[in-house]
Amino acid sequence: MRVFQATCFGAIATLLSSAAVADGHLDTMSAEDLLPLAQEEGTVTVYSFTSRIGRVEAAFEEAYPDIDLQGFDISSTEQIARLRAEAQAGVTNADVIYISDTPVVLTELLETGIIGPYVPPRVADRVPDEFQSPLLAQRLSTKVLMYNEEANPDGAPVSNLWELTTDEWTGRVVMVDPLQRGDYLDLMTEIVLQSDAMELTYEELFGEAIDLDGMANAGEKFIADLFANDLILVSSTDDVNAAVGRLGQDNPPVGFTSYSDRRDNEEEGWALQVANDVAPSPGIIFPAIVALAAEPNNPAAARLVIDFLMGDESETGGPGLAPFYVAGDYVTRTDIPPHPDAVPLEDFNAWRIQPAETATIRADVGDLVLTLQ
Repeated sequence: MRVFQATCFGAIATLLSSAAVADGHLDTMSAEDLLPLAQEEGTVTVYSFTSRIGRVEAAFEEAYPDIDLQGFDISSTEQIARLRAEAQAGVTNADVIYISDTPVVLTELLETGIIGPYVPPRVADRVPDEFQSPLLAQRLSTKVLMYNEEANPDGAPVSNLWELTTDEWTGRVVMVDPLQRGDYLDLMTEIVLQSDAMELTYEELFGEAIDLDGMANAGEKFIADLFANDLILVSSTDDVNAAVGRLGQDNPPVGFTSYSDRRDNEEEGWALQVANDVAPSPGIIFPAIVALAAEPNNPAAARLVIDFLMGDESETGGPGLAPFYVAGDYVTRTDIPPHPDAVPLEDFNAWRIQPAETATIRADVGDLVLTLQ
């Protein structure tokens, strides 16, 4: 029996080793070489933190009609929970992970071996190193202060974040509950990390030194004052967009949401615009990550999807990148020009998060938010 078991375990180890070697070989293959292998697999599953995966699915299947892409629109917070649960159960349901919330992704998914990196060879020399390691960033996304430009044709109705804590804005600031969506908790965390800037802009607005009133720093004080000023918490980014951007409002609220949602202004009847000049910053900019499941069921098709999501050789990246080539998203490929309607990245005043630094205090900020609700 022991000989039989040893033989079986040895065979299994050999198979796993062979699979690892095969997957490693796939990393160096072009999309053209991956295609016949992907066609043999016939299907690929993508977890995506954006609903735009539906457009990607249609475009991918038009380009590769022999491969069925199954895209699931799942928030980053829900993805992380689902992927951890699946790993504990020993199952792999997703081949490709398209996700934000990098402070948690790096610590709870990458470091624990639930997901792994992949950079298509075709674009490796056109994406800066900072956006390739430890995971590939397809684009930079945002959570920033937005306003209704129809009601405010001369620009944002606030010039300093601390104005949102004053009587004029009581009950007129909207955002998704940070305890439900990780990107918004990252925003709150960054405000705490930027406490020196928050303290300075407090003094600039009110003309006096800040009274922390028991808070540890100016960032925490801002969050506490914002919640105390009847901050409106909603369940989705679309709820923020509708509240802030809906046309025909005389005195609309402002809210923290995605700059790129301006793309839906015409279709949805919104007038969203970013408050880029608000001091000290309108919010955060962060990477949207594409990664592989540690052991994808369809490894060739998974890599083909990531190659597709990075765009083709046309000037703006073609159909794979089209849903993301919009004002407010910043593609990481250096050979694709910025969207002409966007604030240039070098002029965009959002804070760029440092995931490792964010991770160090994120849980504490979450505890603070919990006490304020």
